Amino acid sequence: MATATAELLTAVREGQPLTQCITNSVVTGFTANVLLAVGAAPAMVDIVDEAGMFAGVTAGLLINLGTPTPEQRRASLEAAAAAHTAATPWVLDPVAVGALPVRTALARDLVAVGPSAIRGNASEILALAGASAGGRGVDATDTPEAAADAARSLARTHGAVVAVSGPVDLITDGDTVIRIANGDALLTRVTGGGCALGAVMAAFLGAARTTGHTALEAVAAASLAYTLAAEDAAVAAGGPGSFAVALLDALAAVEPVRILSGARVEVSAVEDRPVEVHG
Repeated sequence: MATATAELLTAVREGQPLTQCITNSVVTGFTANVLLAVGAAPAMVDIVDEAGMFAGVTAGLLINLGTPTPEQRRASLEAAAAAHTAATPWVLDPVAVGALPVRTALARDLVAVGPSAIRGNASEILALAGASAGGRGVDATDTPEAAADAARSLARTHGAVVAVSGPVDLITDGDTVIRIANGDALLTRVTGGGCALGAVMAAFLGAARTTGHTALEAVAAASLAYTLAAEDAAVAAGGPGSFAVALLDALAAVEPVRILSGARVEVSAVEDRPVEVHG
């Protein structure tokens, strides 16, 4: 997994995949800067009658439901349908689904279109799977391990990779489970820390189209590169404000050798028999 991450990071930097983001207004600028830092090219195209057209030509697409205005809801459905037709990989981030009815209905409509990946915290994944009512707004009240069965079920039902963010990220395609223990708690103190990761996943999925890596590898690689950069940023930061800036620098600076030496990853079969461990 560490080797695949190093290869995909290199592919992102060399190919600069055009990554379309339909994301929430709170995090637009930070998300674009994260994509630029990792080596991708952001395109914040979220207007009806443009979103679908663009989804047909972009390398990867993120649909994030953080602030789903009526215009964004229409653009999201338009872009998802176009991405499906064009075989463009796309990531659904079902922010705060469960307790809030508009975004919950929208998330269920979008997941039926067939995202390549679904990224959320444990409470969001449980709610999308119909196993709970969701968390406290954008905050999780459940652990990734508590959402493991729901994540596998979502993955198998919709043919998507499901990534559950937390202290130990859990990523599954329904048959294999990858756990990534890298990262830093300061990621939870910065607005957009998780949302931007969804965009990085879309960029890595776009790069994987040219490298032959699987969607599971691409999503896990994005999480590993991002969380390793977060560790490096935390060392240099004095708090959340400087961490946000340091994260951009760390994403731009992270190298394959850092990934190969610093990865804390476990890959297991669904029966939880470990088959590969790094770090």
